[in-house]
Amino acid sequence: MDEDEIFLNFEEGVEKATEHAAHEFSAVNTGKANPHMVEGIMVEAYGSTMPIRDMAAISTPDTRTIAITPWDKGTLKAIEKAIQTSNIGITPAIMGDIIRLPLPELTGDRRQELVKLVSKHAEDARVGVRKARHNAMDAIKKLQKDGEISEDDLKRCEKEIQTGTDNGIKKINDLLAAKEKDLLTV
Repeated sequence: MDEDEIFLNFEEGVEKATEHAAHEFSAVNTGKANPHMVEGIMVEAYGSTMPIRDMAAISTPDTRTIAITPWDKGTLKAIEKAIQTSNIGITPAIMGDIIRLPLPELTGDRRQELVKLVSKHAEDARVGVRKARHNAMDAIKKLQKDGEISEDDLKRCEKEIQTGTDNGIKKINDLLAAKEKDLLTV
């Protein structure tokens, strides 16, 4: 493994951790309808399990409602059941060929619970970034030990890796701050 590969793997690890945090945050109910809240819910249909996004159109007709329109009307009940067992805290209502999910008003306690949840997702992402840093540092030190890079190159690389780590963690913290603000705004 050479220096370029190490940095490529490191940057990929930081990017994956940040994207994962952003995806997890988007699935948290802030009281505003968002298709991300339900698109990954797994539904048993046709003898297999697949996400709702592969079985239906998901839209937000207004800020407090998610509408799910299955492409096959025979999957209505299966999708409804999957939503009920997913513990997202929204009760589905079938209206004709559409499943409507009216978002309940968030209580202060529920908002605090959700802030704790997104904080945990952010910490998991920060751990991912630190793991990428650890792997990159070990690989760079091994290159130096094997005589492939100089002591000066080692110090330069360590500094670059730390800068990348700091930037990744700052990005995650910024995402967290925005999500907390969103959750706590009534």
